[in-house]
Amino acid sequence: MDLILLLGVIFIPLMTSIYIKITYSKYNKINNDQNLSGFEVARKILDAKGLEDIYITEVKGNLTDHYDASRKVVRLSTDVFHGETISAASIAAHEVGHAIQDKEGYTFLKLRTIIYPVVKFLSSISYVVILIGFLAEITNLIYLGVALVGAGLIFQLITLPVEFDASKKAKENLKKYKLISKVNDEGVKAVLNAAAMTYVAGVLATALQMLRLLLIAGRRD
Repeated sequence: MDLILLLGVIFIPLMTSIYIKITYSKYNKINNDQNLSGFEVARKILDAKGLEDIYITEVKGNLTDHYDASRKVVRLSTDVFHGETISAASIAAHEVGHAIQDKEGYTFLKLRTIIYPVVKFLSSISYVVILIGFLAEITNLIYLGVALVGAGLIFQLITLPVEFDASKKAKENLKKYKLISKVNDEGVKAVLNAAAMTYVAGVLATALQMLRLLLIAGRRD
């Protein structure tokens, strides 16, 4: 059982990562039919939504795109910022979706922002607590560490609706403002669905890891 759970923890995120890279790469070679860069797509949606005050900046790295709620900035990786591909348009629209959520006061986004500092701290010490529990043979300490891992799982679960809603907004806005045509629909859906799988895989991997640790702790108990 331990081996099966361990393989799940390792291979679910790994296979998901490979799938995302393949999907992104495929549609990063196909231009969107409007020949708009990710920056242009993001700017057009933001302006249409009355978010002219939101800045768009370029960041280094691959798939490092994100919305910075504290600074009100959409940060796009180089390929997305300059790219005129289906992948670039899809990801840019997705990140703008978070800016729209911020403006609308989307409940799960606000909750995620509030608990993030606490969850980050608890997650950072969780495996240290578990290790000390194993070394000192204190089962209750192991259970405490697993509970701390659970805080990260709760954060991941809250993240799911945030990401799904941002992707939904991306699809709607790309169509509404005619930034893509029906010809590109399949590609947009594929890219956004693949991105969503990252978060689903994260939830599954964390849940399996918690179960594995609980089983180990139970045997020691």
